Amino acid sequence: QVQLRESGGGLVQAGGSLRLSCVASGRAFNNYVAGWFRQAPGKEREFVAGIDWSGRSTSYADSVKGRFTISRDTAKNLLYLQMSSLKPEDTAVYYCAADIDYPATIPVSRRYYDYWGQGTQVTVSS
Repeated sequence: QVQLRESGGGLVQAGGSLRLSCVASGRAFNNYVAGWFRQAPGKEREFVAGIDWSGRSTSYADSVKGRFTISRDTAKNLLYLQMSSLKPEDTAVYYCAADIDYPATIPVSRRYYDYWGQGTQVTVSS
């Protein structure tokens, strides 16, 4: 079992930046595929970015490509999401997710991931 806890959310103006962090506890994080999802009010939870167990392969939703960067520090059991050029439509609760696996491609479906954090609110004002 692994427990995930996000931090770093907050209120930011459009065009600003935030860095989200997710710390894993319970067992080593080095053999997990991990990702960030978000859920806006009235909408389904959607894939934002994912990273494989090695950190060498990443995947992004089209809506955040070029603006968000996912990374991980396996030694510290940390997952990051650096968000830049934020837009009001990025407003949502952001969740980190993980699963013990080595998929050929980074899964984008939320159904794939077994472990989830509680979420952190990101609000972008116009």
